[in-house]
Amino acid sequence: MSTTRIGSFNVENMFERPKVMGRNATKHAAPILAAHARFNELIASETYTPEVKEELAEHLTTLELLRSDRSRYAILRRIRGRFLARHRTGETSVVASGRESWVGWVELTTEPISELATRHTAQVMRDVGAQVLGVVEAESRELLHMFSASMLKHVGWTPYEEVHLIDGNDERGINVGLLTRDAHQVITIRTHVYARDTSGVVFSRDCAEYHVRTPAGPELVVLVNHLKSKGYGSPGDPLGARRRFRQAVRISRIVNRLRDEGHEHIAVVGDLNDTADSECLRPLFQRTGLRDISEHENFDWNHRLGTYRGVNEKGKIDYVLLTPPLFAKATGGGVFRKGVWRGPRTRDRWDIYETLTGEVHAASDHAAIYADIDWTR
Repeated sequence: MSTTRIGSFNVENMFERPKVMGRNATKHAAPILAAHARFNELIASETYTPEVKEELAEHLTTLELLRSDRSRYAILRRIRGRFLARHRTGETSVVASGRESWVGWVELTTEPISELATRHTAQVMRDVGAQVLGVVEAESRELLHMFSASMLKHVGWTPYEEVHLIDGNDERGINVGLLTRDAHQVITIRTHVYARDTSGVVFSRDCAEYHVRTPAGPELVVLVNHLKSKGYGSPGDPLGARRRFRQAVRISRIVNRLRDEGHEHIAVVGDLNDTADSECLRPLFQRTGLRDISEHENFDWNHRLGTYRGVNEKGKIDYVLLTPPLFAKATGGGVFRKGVWRGPRTRDRWDIYETLTGEVHAASDHAAIYADIDWTR
């Protein structure tokens, strides 16, 4: 085989997802997600000062966990020690003195994804047909392997030969991974979950590094990413933007380190949660020479200039970025939208699966994106 299709697909979890992130989530989703993230960050503090305790209580109020360990969207897990005192007067106070005084956390409750949505996810993978597929928002390697082994057969395709995923930094089970087939073999894996800079841990999930031996001979290095989202936080998303910028800086360093080591063919794939002209992603392009496959003259946009829902340029947040030597071997690429729901009033409508009759059955809010590489070029 002298060709390789490199793809990226945000599967938005395959079997279940946090209830608050579901398509029926309320307007309270953003504050709940923000409270969950901040609470689990604060409880790692060595000492709970009065200010920290006050903020912890505020987040528990948002999560509706002040009076009970279980609410509509979250669960307070307590394994050892005492964290809260719930008084008969109705007041609740944080009594733990710090991380060493108790063991526990807050997790988000989950709900199953519809069987049709799971099937449509498998159909997207089948119809894209990538030999090397980066996946975003997969729950675990076990479930990703189960999905490949069972659901791909269910839709008339063969499972991927290799399924790789290392748990990342997101406590919600939102991980990145890589699937390979047709004798594309992963020979080296490197995780960057522990990467740090002066502000702390860099990656919200991971920048998973996979070295793939291709049947044609050349080695391909794939960096699978899911950068900090714009989904919640303070107005204007300054913290999220700063985190994405830090992540782009680190990815650019990884790419340049790989090139210094002699690796020419590098692909950065995944959901980068921002547009190519954003300040956040600027280091990724200006410091590496990476090129977006959507710049190729033979790229098929398929009715929209974005990858998220039906949004155009502002919704271009999923990427297959290639180093110049790899881009030179590209013959084209495209966006595959059949698993993305579109309403009846959508203009310039793209084709969807016949069984995709409602948003709840969509494979994902994200279209898959891919690049075709001819190693003989």
